[in-house]
Amino acid sequence: MSTPLLVSTEWLAAHLHDPALRIVDIRGHVIPASEPPPHYFNHRSDYERSHIPGAVFVDWVHEITDPADPRHAKIAPPERFEAAMRRAGISAGTLVVAYDDAGGMFAARLWWALNYYGHGSVAVLDGGWTKWSAEARPVEAAIPTVAAGDFTAVPNPAWFRDGAAVQAALGTPTKLVDMRGAAEFAGESSRAARKGHIPGAVNQPRSELIGPDGTLLPADQLRAKFEALGVTDETPEVVFYCNAGVSASFGLLALRAAGISAPAAMYDGSWKDWGNDPTKPIA
Repeated sequence: MSTPLLVSTEWLAAHLHDPALRIVDIRGHVIPASEPPPHYFNHRSDYERSHIPGAVFVDWVHEITDPADPRHAKIAPPERFEAAMRRAGISAGTLVVAYDDAGGMFAARLWWALNYYGHGSVAVLDGGWTKWSAEARPVEAAIPTVAAGDFTAVPNPAWFRDGAAVQAALGTPTKLVDMRGAAEFAGESSRAARKGHIPGAVNQPRSELIGPDGTLLPADQLRAKFEALGVTDETPEVVFYCNAGVSASFGLLALRAAGISAPAAMYDGSWKDWGNDPTKPIA
């Protein structure tokens, strides 16, 4: 049976004690690009106060990023990511369910990262901590002790694009989808040295893909939004980008939740990589 992209709060409540399940709390937040850095924060202190029973915490800001990346944006190299997942008790046969308190974008980043590193048994809790809490479902403060996992990171290049690959795709039928807000797409603010967007890209702000309760829009509504951008099953390739790769991961998740089967990947590093490279064209 294939792993679902999303699981409901009802499903998770019924499977809390499944020994093959690892729940990952990856809560955090991002402040607007118009504000001075730092822009990225984890919510470890919130986790320590209260979390879904049995959940382990993964720090999206530090654990699964590359500390050698000067823009603090790119995915951690294999050995670093592998160590973080093993510490979290994840093995080859583990079903991972990730949740956050930010409409699913950090959980989607972990979903993408695990898939990129060869672990497809991962789902996002639809509605995340926000919906779980609103429904008064069980929580705890106790930090679980979990046995180390045997996760092995094996990169799958089908999930990943870098700046050179995106530049090579300019002017081709590849569809670039910018998941940043409209102001950043228009060049009114930026997390990089330059403002604007990648030439030929279309804009789909991540916030417009979720409902009031923080869950993804229904598949038919998602499909309609993507089709309005010119993205269909027949699109030869879709590449998502944002500022660093978080909202872009959510865009890829939403594409699959819409049932669109076009080949798709995520530009890791995204605008922080492109916008800080003076050799790259901008619009």
